[in-house]
Amino acid sequence: MGGRDVPCRSGRSWAVDDRDRSAVPRRCPLLQPRRPSSRGAAVPVSKKRDLPGTLQRSPKKAQRTYAKTLNSALETYDGDEERAERTAYAALKHTHEKVGDHWEPKDEPGPSDERSRIGGPGKQGRTAGGVDVEGHTRQELYERAKRLDIEGRSTMAKYELAQAIARRQD
Repeated sequence: MGGRDVPCRSGRSWAVDDRDRSAVPRRCPLLQPRRPSSRGAAVPVSKKRDLPGTLQRSPKKAQRTYAKTLNSALETYDGDEERAERTAYAALKHTHEKVGDHWEPKDEPGPSDERSRIGGPGKQGRTAGGVDVEGHTRQELYERAKRLDIEGRSTMAKYELAQAIARRQD
Protein backbone atom coordinates (compact mmCIF):
# COMPACT_ATOMS: atom_id res chain seq x y z
CA MET A 1 0.00 0.00 0.00
CA GLY A 2 2.97 2.38 -0.23
CA GLY A 3 2.57 4.42 2.94
CA ARG A 4 4.84 6.22 5.32
CA ASP A 5 4.61 7.47 8.89
CA VAL A 6 4.31 11.15 9.71
CA PRO A 7 4.41 12.49 13.29
CA CYS A 8 1.18 13.93 14.65
CA ARG A 9 0.89 16.46 17.47
CA SER A 10 0.63 13.68 20.05
CA GLY A 11 4.24 12.70 19.36
CA ARG A 12 3.13 9.43 17.79
CA SER A 13 3.07 8.82 14.07
CA TRP A 14 0.19 8.33 11.70
CA ALA A 15 0.10 6.71 8.28
CA VAL A 16 0.08 8.78 5.11
CA ASP A 17 -0.85 7.26 1.75
CA ASP A 18 1.40 8.60 -0.99
CA ARG A 19 0.31 6.42 -3.91
CA ASP A 20 -0.58 9.51 -5.89
CA ARG A 21 2.22 11.55 -4.23
CA SER A 22 -0.28 13.93 -2.62
CA ALA A 23 0.05 12.73 1.00
CA VAL A 24 -3.57 11.97 1.84
CA PRO A 25 -3.58 11.41 5.62
CA ARG A 26 -5.40 8.63 7.36
CA ARG A 27 -6.87 9.43 10.74
CA CYS A 28 -4.56 10.05 13.65
CA PRO A 29 -5.17 7.08 15.99
CA LEU A 30 -5.56 9.38 19.01
CA LEU A 31 -8.46 11.20 17.41
CA GLN A 32 -10.50 8.18 16.34
CA PRO A 33 -14.08 8.51 17.54
CA ARG A 34 -14.84 5.95 20.22
CA ARG A 35 -18.03 4.73 21.78
CA PRO A 36 -18.43 5.41 25.47
CA SER A 37 -17.13 2.55 27.57
CA SER A 38 -19.25 0.79 30.15
CA ARG A 39 -17.77 3.17 32.72
CA GLY A 40 -19.06 6.16 30.75
CA ALA A 41 -15.69 7.56 29.67
CA ALA A 42 -16.38 8.96 26.19
CA VAL A 43 -12.78 10.06 25.73
CA PRO A 44 -10.06 7.42 26.17
CA VAL A 45 -7.34 8.35 28.64
CA SER A 46 -4.66 8.33 25.94
CA LYS A 47 -6.72 10.75 23.85
CA LYS A 48 -7.68 12.96 26.78
CA ARG A 49 -4.03 13.30 27.78
CA ASP A 50 -3.28 14.81 24.36
CA LEU A 51 -6.01 17.45 24.56
CA PRO A 52 -5.11 21.04 25.49
CA GLY A 53 -5.20 21.66 29.26
CA THR A 54 -8.37 23.74 29.19
CA LEU A 55 -10.18 20.89 27.43
CA GLN A 56 -8.87 18.25 29.84
CA ARG A 57 -10.73 20.11 32.59
CA SER A 58 -13.89 20.50 30.49
CA PRO A 59 -17.02 18.35 30.05
CA LYS A 60 -16.82 15.28 27.80
CA LYS A 61 -19.08 16.94 25.19
CA ALA A 62 -16.53 19.76 24.76
CA GLN A 63 -13.72 17.19 24.44
CA ARG A 64 -15.67 15.19 21.83
CA THR A 65 -16.56 18.30 19.83
CA TYR A 66 -12.93 19.40 19.70
CA ALA A 67 -11.52 15.92 18.93
CA LYS A 68 -14.04 15.07 16.20
CA THR A 69 -13.65 18.44 14.50
CA LEU A 70 -9.86 18.25 14.72
CA ASN A 71 -9.90 14.76 13.21
CA SER A 72 -12.13 15.84 10.34
CA ALA A 73 -10.16 19.04 9.73
CA LEU A 74 -6.85 17.14 9.62
CA GLU A 75 -8.28 15.06 6.78
CA THR A 76 -9.84 18.03 5.02
CA TYR A 77 -6.73 20.22 5.22
CA ASP A 78 -4.22 17.45 4.39
CA GLY A 79 -2.65 17.36 7.84
CA ASP A 80 -2.27 21.14 8.32
CA GLU A 81 -2.37 21.04 12.14
CA GLU A 82 -2.53 24.79 12.75
CA ARG A 83 -5.53 25.23 10.46
CA ALA A 84 -7.20 22.11 11.87
CA GLU A 85 -6.79 23.39 15.44
CA ARG A 86 -8.27 26.78 14.52
CA THR A 87 -11.24 24.97 12.98
CA ALA A 88 -11.67 22.76 16.05
CA TYR A 89 -11.63 25.76 18.40
CA ALA A 90 -14.13 27.59 16.17
CA ALA A 91 -16.53 24.63 16.41
CA LEU A 92 -15.99 24.43 20.17
CA LYS A 93 -16.64 28.16 20.61
CA HIS A 94 -19.97 27.78 18.81
CA THR A 95 -21.38 25.55 21.58
CA HIS A 96 -19.15 26.31 24.59
CA GLU A 97 -17.55 29.32 26.23
CA LYS A 98 -14.30 29.56 28.14
CA VAL A 99 -14.90 30.13 31.85
CA GLY A 100 -11.74 30.32 33.92
CA ASP A 101 -9.52 27.38 33.06
CA HIS A 102 -12.16 25.23 31.30
CA TRP A 103 -15.00 25.32 28.77
CA GLU A 104 -18.71 25.26 29.72
CA PRO A 105 -21.77 24.78 27.49
CA LYS A 106 -23.52 27.95 26.35
CA ASP A 107 -27.20 28.48 27.08
CA GLU A 108 -27.81 29.03 23.36
CA PRO A 109 -25.41 27.77 20.67
CA GLY A 110 -24.21 30.36 18.21
CA PRO A 111 -21.38 32.78 17.47
CA SER A 112 -19.59 34.08 20.52
CA ASP A 113 -18.54 37.43 19.10
CA GLU A 114 -18.71 39.78 16.14
CA ARG A 115 -15.88 38.06 14.30
CA SER A 116 -17.49 34.61 14.50
CA ARG A 117 -20.80 35.94 13.25
CA ILE A 118 -19.27 37.34 10.04
CA GLY A 119 -17.76 34.07 8.77
CA GLY A 120 -15.69 33.42 5.67
CA PRO A 121 -12.03 34.02 4.89
CA GLY A 122 -10.46 37.34 5.82
CA LYS A 123 -12.72 37.83 8.82
CA GLN A 124 -12.71 41.27 10.31
CA GLY A 125 -14.05 42.46 13.60
CA ARG A 126 -13.27 42.08 17.26
CA THR A 127 -12.85 38.82 19.11
CA ALA A 128 -13.15 38.16 22.81
CA GLY A 129 -10.99 35.03 23.06
CA GLY A 130 -13.69 32.45 23.80
CA VAL A 131 -15.88 34.60 26.05
CA ASP A 132 -19.49 34.57 24.83
CA VAL A 133 -20.14 38.28 24.30
CA GLU A 134 -23.31 37.80 22.27
CA GLY A 135 -24.89 35.48 24.83
CA HIS A 136 -24.32 37.64 27.92
CA THR A 137 -25.41 41.09 29.01
CA ARG A 138 -22.92 43.74 30.09
CA GLN A 139 -24.06 43.23 33.68
CA GLU A 140 -23.35 39.48 33.54
CA LEU A 141 -19.88 40.16 32.13
CA TYR A 142 -19.36 42.84 34.80
CA GLU A 143 -20.22 40.33 37.56
CA ARG A 144 -17.79 37.84 36.09
CA ALA A 145 -15.08 40.53 35.91
CA LYS A 146 -15.81 41.38 39.54
CA ARG A 147 -15.27 37.73 40.58
CA LEU A 148 -11.96 37.78 38.66
CA ASP A 149 -11.00 41.08 40.38
CA ILE A 150 -10.40 42.96 37.11
CA GLU A 151 -9.46 46.57 37.76
CA GLY A 152 -11.30 49.36 35.93
CA ARG A 153 -14.29 47.14 35.18
CA SER A 154 -16.86 49.79 36.10
CA THR A 155 -15.80 52.03 33.21
CA MET A 156 -15.45 49.26 30.61
CA ALA A 157 -17.84 48.66 27.74
CA LYS A 158 -19.26 45.19 27.08
CA TYR A 159 -16.51 44.12 24.62
CA GLU A 160 -13.79 45.56 26.86
CA LEU A 161 -15.12 43.49 29.76
CA ALA A 162 -15.14 40.35 27.60
CA GLN A 163 -11.58 40.96 26.40
CA ALA A 164 -10.36 41.63 29.95
CA ILE A 165 -12.01 38.39 31.11
CA ALA A 166 -10.37 36.48 28.25
CA ARG A 167 -6.94 37.92 29.12
CA ARG A 168 -7.36 37.03 32.80
CA GLN A 169 -8.41 33.46 31.97
CA ASP A 170 -5.38 32.71 29.78
